[in-house]
Amino acid sequence: MFNTTLLAENLTQRWGEGTTPWAAPGNGTALGDGVSCAKNDGFKYPLYSAVFSVVFVVGLITNVVAMYIFTCSLKLRNETTTYMMNLVVSDLLFVLTLPLRVYYFINRNWPFKSVLCKLSVSLFYTNMYGSIFFLTCISVDRFLAIVYPLRSRWLRTQRNAKIVCVAVWVLVLAGSLPTGFKLQSTSVQDDHNIACFENFSSSQWKSHLSKMVIFIETVGFVIPLLLNVGCSAMVLQTLRRPQALGRGGKLNKTKILLMIVVHLSIFCFCFVPYNVNLAFYALVRTKTLQGCAAESVVRTIYPIALCLAVSNCCFDPIIYYFTSETIQNSFKRKSQGNRSYDIKFSDALQSESQSQLQCKAKVLHNESSV
Repeated sequence: MFNTTLLAENLTQRWGEGTTPWAAPGNGTALGDGVSCAKNDGFKYPLYSAVFSVVFVVGLITNVVAMYIFTCSLKLRNETTTYMMNLVVSDLLFVLTLPLRVYYFINRNWPFKSVLCKLSVSLFYTNMYGSIFFLTCISVDRFLAIVYPLRSRWLRTQRNAKIVCVAVWVLVLAGSLPTGFKLQSTSVQDDHNIACFENFSSSQWKSHLSKMVIFIETVGFVIPLLLNVGCSAMVLQTLRRPQALGRGGKLNKTKILLMIVVHLSIFCFCFVPYNVNLAFYALVRTKTLQGCAAESVVRTIYPIALCLAVSNCCFDPIIYYFTSETIQNSFKRKSQGNRSYDIKFSDALQSESQSQLQCKAKVLHNESSV
């Protein structure tokens, strides 16, 4: 179902009919019609190694902090924080597999068991489309809370939010795990190195992968994108009304506007390039688009788009902060608590020093009187 990286990486290895290797010896690759196109994606392995390493460090730290806040610091939980907690779990599961991928990209060889290759790629699909669905849930929840605050009270409950999260996990895992584990994940290359999810024959592509891309793009990307944009547009339209959020005034409107801008910016930055490029991959792979120009464009854009998609693990904590006022209040309480502790501590030091000075003065007075 969510066999996206698998599909696109396949194109960098095999392009012609049958099992003609994509990375054949020489400076070009044959398209099956006698035309040879030069390779232009040799930069992808150093790029993957660098970006995935940074994402691992930053994503691990920020999401562990987010998990600590959600589980230990937050006293008040609502529907939004329920979606966010599930998004943190999705990010952490993927981040923990990145060291394996970094090792593979550096050495271009998979020395681990085949099941780890299947698991790491399956978790990539789970994270990407799980993130898309959970971000869409947050957007729809905000839409209901602002546009239909009274009518949506019965719908916006923690119980219903938990049911939605379970449904998202079932949908995503039902698509990513079978796809990752049913296909042959590792293959031996000409240099005897083992490739992880990079060699898939044209017969596999023609049998079901091209049809799968259509389903992925529709259910996993186009529909969530339309929901995010549509919900945000209706929220903005509601905020334009003079009576909207009368108690909070401009402050509340500014906060909500900032939430929407941050949410849509991260969604579009991380997921739009990858999924749009995936659609063009499908067109080129099925020979709907032909020629070296189309091949060169999709092969050049794919590694960059993949890195942007992976970076969502680092940007999600930003959404947590700007979307949840509960988290902001938690940070404020902690900072105020630390500030009050510092004030109390300094006052205690001052009082202690004053008492010491008073004691010394009394001693000197007694000594002088003697």
